[in-house]
Amino acid sequence: RCRYCDAGRPHLCEMRYRVRGKMPDGTTRLRWRGQELHHFTCVASWAERVVVPESGVLRIGEEVPFTVAALLGCAVTTGVGAVVNTARVPPGASVAVFGTGGVGLNVVQGASIAGAAMIIAVDLLDHRLEAARRFGATHAVNAREEDPVRVIQSLTRGGADYAFEVIGRAPVVRQAVECLARGGVAVAVGLPAAKAEYTVGGPAFVLNEKTLRACFYGSARLRADIPRLLELYYGKRLLLDELVTATYPLDRVNDAVAALDRGDGLRGLLVMERTR
Repeated sequence: RCRYCDAGRPHLCEMRYRVRGKMPDGTTRLRWRGQELHHFTCVASWAERVVVPESGVLRIGEEVPFTVAALLGCAVTTGVGAVVNTARVPPGASVAVFGTGGVGLNVVQGASIAGAAMIIAVDLLDHRLEAARRFGATHAVNAREEDPVRVIQSLTRGGADYAFEVIGRAPVVRQAVECLARGGVAVAVGLPAAKAEYTVGGPAFVLNEKTLRACFYGSARLRADIPRLLELYYGKRLLLDELVTATYPLDRVNDAVAALDRGDGLRGLLVMERTR
């Protein structure tokens, strides 16, 4: 355990920087033809069997479908958590969501669960925007056709209280800041390229007391958050089955990645055969 774990912020654990691609003890448990393989994010989730540290295991009920559990492991926890943990959006707020993919749709759901009065979804793909409405968005903006900043400022009569960037692109982060009302908060959820830098308009940023903050993994505390998300799912307040629009066996992993690159569907999952 590190000081972040002790402070109740395990998502910021120092361990993840020290053991990239390996287990906490500094070893890898994977081999291929005599060569060491490394664990992506310490999990290796495209493998049929994995080894994880005890601290990375959370027990869930036998009744929880594997497809639901897979979504809770990252996309849902990050998206909903960005709203309820990181930003702590209050009821009645106006929210803009830039990017409505597998994580962004869960930001939309998080805003709905939080009681936001207006949820404006922004994307380039119409089928994603249609999905965003089903998941709780009150308005949708195709950024290919309209200036999202102008539309958001018009709909909210002055700017959104909260804006979430769920893509990982610096120009979109700037748009998220620009669309804010005075005193508004923009949250960068998407992971940018390694050398990306964010810039904001200095005078307007300061004079309007705007805030730009980051969100990693929904600021999650998994042992508390996962049971709560399952409670919302079984209470029909959190749509999870509807997120999965395609499943693939492991030998079609390349098809799954190609579909992801094209922006097909909402969420594709690799489904492993269950073995004893």
